[in-house]
Amino acid sequence: MKNVILIGFMGTGKTSTGKALAQRLGKAFIDLDARIEEEYGETIPQMFASKGEAYFRSCEKAVVRQVSGRANAVISTGGGTVKDPENLAMLRQHGIIVCLSASPEAIYERTCRQGTRPILDAAGTDRESRLRRIEELMEERAPMYRQADFSVDTSDASPLLAVERIVKILKGRGELHG
Repeated sequence: MKNVILIGFMGTGKTSTGKALAQRLGKAFIDLDARIEEEYGETIPQMFASKGEAYFRSCEKAVVRQVSGRANAVISTGGGTVKDPENLAMLRQHGIIVCLSASPEAIYERTCRQGTRPILDAAGTDRESRLRRIEELMEERAPMYRQADFSVDTSDASPLLAVERIVKILKGRGELHG
């Protein structure tokens, strides 16, 4: 079976769902953001603060290149990884792209801690500003997320329920047996 690549906006559950899915399928789990932090020795918020988004995106692309050819893995991407069409093409070459989605309200609730989401933190701390920023970014990235092979809404789903939904779709598509 191909790799399973999880894309989607921040806070949709890519990491927690990815870990559970990898365990369910008996695959390795690769968290792209964690791999970037390991490889470059800085947290993503530190990279954004010290060197900017362009630097982070170039590091991200290098790590996508490393992991995309890997076999038998579930790969969780960062929310903006697919902003670069080359990243999406590299990941698609050896994988099935699954987009995890959620409502802006669910994303707000999951991402409301200040200081851990550089793209959102610039919007400020009040609920309305942050929700508006989430909606703007989701709209901007929607065309990229629509390029997935299929989507699973996690607004009301635990990671385990999201895994069940993904596995059911993979079986229905003939990508998974048993």
